[in-house]
Amino acid sequence: MGVDYSRLHDPNAEYTMRDLSAETMGVTRERGGGRDIEITDVQTTMVDGNFPWTLVRIYTDAGIVGTGEAYWGAGAPELIERMTPFLQGENPLDIDRLTEHLVQKMSGEGSIGGVTVTAISGIEVALHDLAGKILEVPAYQLLGGKYRDEVRVYCDCHTEEEADPIACADEAERVVEELGYDALKFDLDVPSGHEKDRANRHLRAPEIEHKASIVEAVTERVGSRADVAFDCHWSFSGGSAKRLAKRLEEYDVWWLEDPVPPENHDVQREITQSTTTPITVGENVYRKHGQRRLLEEQSVDIIAPDMPKVGGMRETRKIADLADMYYVPVAMHNVASPVATVASAHVGAAISNALAVEYHSYELDWWEDLVEETVIEDGSIEIPEEPGLGVTLDMDAVAEHAVEGEDLFDEA
Repeated sequence: MGVDYSRLHDPNAEYTMRDLSAETMGVTRERGGGRDIEITDVQTTMVDGNFPWTLVRIYTDAGIVGTGEAYWGAGAPELIERMTPFLQGENPLDIDRLTEHLVQKMSGEGSIGGVTVTAISGIEVALHDLAGKILEVPAYQLLGGKYRDEVRVYCDCHTEEEADPIACADEAERVVEELGYDALKFDLDVPSGHEKDRANRHLRAPEIEHKASIVEAVTERVGSRADVAFDCHWSFSGGSAKRLAKRLEEYDVWWLEDPVPPENHDVQREITQSTTTPITVGENVYRKHGQRRLLEEQSVDIIAPDMPKVGGMRETRKIADLADMYYVPVAMHNVASPVATVASAHVGAAISNALAVEYHSYELDWWEDLVEETVIEDGSIEIPEEPGLGVTLDMDAVAEHAVEGEDLFDEA
């Protein structure tokens, strides 16, 4: 028998001056119109995709169920189980209050960043799906309405010969011509054969030239048919990142992503302001507080929050509003299943400065089988008009691809 995480003892959660429960806040007035609904349970199921996706379900006494997704990885299911008692009996329509309630209750367990925020994000996405179904409106409507009917998707591309510039260019052309995408991303933190030390983050001149050869081959091959970004996965030193960004200025680079580790904002600012190559950062900082310095100090050209990781749909909307004050567009990082991918698209529909949403699973032939609806078509996501997120889990596909030993949550 496993641990019952919902019963863990935590004095911070059991007593906090910032307890925002309905009982403590006096939120007891009847609402009418079928809106007097209570949360009865929260469950998770982890699916073994190209990442281990954590799907989240919130159940109510009205029989209406909301589905969401937390960013992949260990720990989120246990934390969601831990938070379930804080949600039971609450009205799911109070999304902002409930999200902040969880942040406060979990403050002693790390709710300013990391997997605790990710777990809260998955709940928050499910609340949007649930609230949309209760109110019979699509999720984007809960975020203020929409600017666009569809959101552009950029395809994260890979090849077995990822260090070969020609192989990358061939794959770029295939994805554009055969799959219909006009926005791509490739990795630059790939072995060049010139490395001397993998630990020091330094790029030697031959390594920089190898990376430039990948950028040249890909951008010249696709030309004006597609925008192409390149990801460094926070791999390089400050000096090396500056030299690399400078070397790439002659090419049509959509953006260079995460060239240095995320912890030191000062170094990040220096790199961005040293080059005309557009720099993108954001997936590894949490909530609007984490993104603030990046934007206020003009340390990014494009901000890239990962919605089910950084705080959820409304938090990403708040980040986008902050970014808009500095005229910075939003390109949402995304390695999720169809559930959070569509949720990110709802956010993209509702914010003025949306650039694109990432798709990271084009090599996984069953990705779209996880839901009953078509999600991506011709390189974009048409925003569903059905209540909530507008996607329905195929429980047979969930069962087939669940992580070994995982229990399935109850069907809606």
